[in-house]
Formats: sequence, structure tokens, C-alpha cells
Amino acid sequence: MERTRVIDTDELLSIRAAELYYEENKTQDEIGTLLRLTRWKVGRLLAQAKASGFIRIEIVHPRARRLSVERRLREATGLTDAIVVSSAGVAGDEELQSRTAQAAADYLTGLRPVPRTLGISWGRTLHEVALHLKQGWAHGVNVVQINGGVSLNRRAGTAAATAVNIAHKAAGAATLLPSPAILERLETKQAIESDRAVAAVLNLATAASAYLFSAGQADEFSALVDSGYLTAEQVAELVRKGAVGDIVGRYIDSNGNIVDPELDGRTVGIQLEQLRQAKTAIAVIAGTSKHAIARAIVGSGLCTVLVTDEDTALAILGDEA
Repeated sequence: MERTRVIDTDELLSIRAAELYYEENKTQDEIGTLLRLTRWKVGRLLAQAKASGFIRIEIVHPRARRLSVERRLREATGLTDAIVVSSAGVAGDEELQSRTAQAAADYLTGLRPVPRTLGISWGRTLHEVALHLKQGWAHGVNVVQINGGVSLNRRAGTAAATAVNIAHKAAGAATLLPSPAILERLETKQAIESDRAVAAVLNLATAASAYLFSAGQADEFSALVDSGYLTAEQVAELVRKGAVGDIVGRYIDSNGNIVDPELDGRTVGIQLEQLRQAKTAIAVIAGTSKHAIARAIVGSGLCTVLVTDEDTALAILGDEA
């Protein structure tokens, strides 16, 4: 009984010490005076409070990262690197995407060696990354599009602008892929890819020293629907076939396999195997709607580096609520 009473007393003291230290900003010496304890004892109580889970320290700056989750992701998935942004204080999906894009821009800026040729996809997330990159983030980086991105509707496309912006800020050059993402006829796609100018871009894309890409969800809000390539009904049919989303315009299932070979045959860009074989393939994925595609990409080895948000990272780890 005496042992139980001592443990309870220590627990209460550790809580009180934590309250004084973290909520009232008292020093350990001041806490020792108030509780009639030595400074050493106060330090031990604070350490005990943290170890027991009584204290939760949360860094809420928009560029804060979840280092412990990053470590778990690397260990569980074999990723070369993982960058996980905090979801604390996020007002909505747009802010979450902006935080993740900023983290991707920071990672790209610090990447060593600096990629001489950077292959990129297109879409809202990559557009955000380009906006967050600072002028002079690198020097002499040549940017090449890895999948078709010419818009089929009247809405201004961002594919070319994204590549040009990233290259311009790195004092480099942009090589654009002058083709739609998906063609209506296989013969048309084959003819376009056999064109000398297009073939040269694709050859450059397959030889890129690093890749930067995002992924799309399999629903009516997909960028491929927004850009006029597919209808919401066509995406729904792909979902019935097992699609969880698209990567560089190619729809995959939860195991990373192509769900519709006929559609894939009409898609212009590098093959997924190119990403699997790449030394550096950086996927930037954020938001609840992309949990399934994020799991598929990481699980099937389609990226070596993942930049994502905390909830998506936990979903990949199987901690999703």
C-alpha cells in the first residue's frame, strides 16, 4: 500500500510541475520553491510527465513537420525519405495543399545533388509547388514535362506554365510535351509519339535525373475531368474496375496496376515503370480524397520520396481513424 501511495503522489506532483512549467511559465527553480522540491526532482517529474503522456507539445507553424511520423513511414515502407507536414490549425483542403506544396518546394530546394534534368507532371498541386519555389532555388535545372498536358477545354491550362515557372526560377530551360494527355484514338496517339519532336521530349523525360509529380483522385473532381479529358461517368466506370486514382494520367488500382489497358494505350507520357526504376521520384500528395492513391503509390514502389500531410501519412501506416 505504501508503494502505491508513493507512485500516486509522484504522478500528482509531475502533473502540477508540468502545469507550472508549461502553463504558468515558471522556471524549474521557482517550481522547486513552490513545491518544496529540489531542482533535480522537478526535472525528473517533468520528464516523467512527458514519458507518461501527460504532456503533448504541438508545433503549429505552417512549415512544421511531424518527424516521428516521417521516421515511421521510412521504416515501414522503405521510402528513401518522407516529409510530413502538420495538420494542426489547417482551415481546409486548400490550406493543407498549400502547406504540402511549400514542403515540397523546400525539399526540392535542399535536394543534393541538384538534378540537372527534372521531370515533372502537371496539375493543381504541382502548380502550387511552382508558386512556392523561390527565385534562385537552384541554378541551371532543365525541366521537362513527363506527360501530355495540353488542355482540351477553354479553361487556361497550367501544365506549360508550371514547367516554365519552375525552370525560370532555377535559371534553366523548360522542355514542353506538345500533346494532350489522352487521345481519342490509339492510332492518333501512336502517330504523335512517333513525331520526331515529341519523341525527343519523351526520350529526355525518360532520362531525367529526378522526377516530381502528384496524383489525382478517382472522382468527378479529378484534374483530368476538369481539363476535359474524361467525363465524371468515365471516371466512375474506372472506379468500378478498381481505380483508386491516377498518376501521370494513368489510372491504377490499389496494387499499382493499370486498370484499363485500352485507355492507358491512348495516354501520352512516360510509363509507370520509369518511376519505379528512378533513383529519385518525389510524390507530392495531400488530402483525404487522395489517401487511397497515396497508399497505392507508396505500396507499389512508384516513388522514393513522399511529401504529404499527417493524416495521409497515418492512413498509409494503417492508423486511419
